[in-house]
Amino acid sequence: MDLSTYLNMVIGSFWYLIPLFIFVAIIKSACFKGVFGEWQVNQLIKFFLDKNEYHLIKDVTLPTENGTTQIDHIIVSKFGIFVVETKNMKGWIFGGDNQKQWTQKIYKHTSKFQNPLHQNYKHVKTLEACLTTKKECVFSVIIFIGDSTFKTKMPDNVAFARGGIEYIKSKKEIVFTNDEVANIVDQIESGRLKRGFKTNRQHVKHVKAIVEQKPDTKPCKKCGAEMVLRKATKGKNAGNEFWGCSSFPKCRNILKIS
Repeated sequence: MDLSTYLNMVIGSFWYLIPLFIFVAIIKSACFKGVFGEWQVNQLIKFFLDKNEYHLIKDVTLPTENGTTQIDHIIVSKFGIFVVETKNMKGWIFGGDNQKQWTQKIYKHTSKFQNPLHQNYKHVKTLEACLTTKKECVFSVIIFIGDSTFKTKMPDNVAFARGGIEYIKSKKEIVFTNDEVANIVDQIESGRLKRGFKTNRQHVKHVKAIVEQKPDTKPCKKCGAEMVLRKATKGKNAGNEFWGCSSFPKCRNILKIS
């Protein structure tokens, strides 16, 4: 019996396992985990937030100066606008406000991932630029889904599952009228890119380009925003470059270049 005949016999005997292997590969993929995590957060929002008070807009892709940014969930209410970033992860999670990267530890395996607060900061700023509304009424929310445990103290707006919903419900001051809420929803719906394969492909291409770049950037130690390279225009340091917080004038933190 030659090798090809033997392989055909083996494949013929176990053909029914092929769909199982494909299914396992799919559910273990990062893409599936992301989509499943977003679906779980969708269910939390639908079950635990009154849909008459909180208006959910899912999977919003907005144009930016150099590409696009994709927001998992935007919740608009009379209590504010909530920009939600979902993380479907397991293991121990270590991180802090100002750390550029957080750590995931599963038994002896340790890996790094982008600080979701920094990641969502861009989402918030992009949305603020698209809206004609009060910026102090836009809140960043990070919701973790999956078998994960925080091993360091997290800010109030970083929580696991129901904790993220409770953070949203903790905002009780009315900041928008019903008409303003409807207007904000219309602005977001009209400003988003059309949902579909083409939009997703363009966004993935943009993200890959960012990952491939290695810019010399650093987070602000006071507020967590990105520090940008600037040049002094007056005073004794005129002409000298320095690192300044991108959220200026809200944050005036600077770093000298040694």
